[in-house]
Amino acid sequence: MAYKIDNEYDYLFKIVLIGDSGVGKSNILSRFTRNEFCLESKSTIGVEFATRTLQVEGKTVKAQIWDTAGQERYRAITSAYYRGAVGALLVFDITKRQTFENVLRWLRELRDHADSNIVIMLAGNKSDLNHLRSVSTEDAESLAEKERLSFLETSALEALNVEKAFQTILFDIYHIISKKALAAQEATSTTGVPHGTTINVSNISDNSGNRSCCSN
Repeated sequence: MAYKIDNEYDYLFKIVLIGDSGVGKSNILSRFTRNEFCLESKSTIGVEFATRTLQVEGKTVKAQIWDTAGQERYRAITSAYYRGAVGALLVFDITKRQTFENVLRWLRELRDHADSNIVIMLAGNKSDLNHLRSVSTEDAESLAEKERLSFLETSALEALNVEKAFQTILFDIYHIISKKALAAQEATSTTGVPHGTTINVSNISDNSGNRSCCSN
């Protein structure tokens, strides 16, 4: 979803938050959109979304961020919501190895349902719990490099790198959209019907034999 709809913003980008239940997706969403964190947050049921408007290279971009439930029983519901997404934040919990092991499954599902050009970032959340870490930064970086993903460690609790994660995704999406628009313009200019005949007046001779430009 990358539209220009009204005067309030130039672009609307749909981003999905995916990953196992309990990795902190909802708190990442609330931290980014409302700058809030709730220790007592409950598991998402189905799908929720929130929005935030930012400036990206002078353009007003509205990010519509969908928080998808991580539980298996909601997977059939959430798969439809990948459609139209131009960005994804794939979250795991650095203190729970299994959530990292499941990243490839989420990535496969995302790539099966989303556009092939979707921008994906891998986020190792709960970096404030470094003393309980079960996933090394090196392991996560290695996986991200292998799968051609960008990677950041985040903490929704401490608001660490949450802003940076979404800004990076939005920046990358904007550049992909801009390149597509530029390519479309170039294709139109090379294959389109000329708007008129261009006359080079600099080579028109006056009566004395001198070269002359047009004069009124």
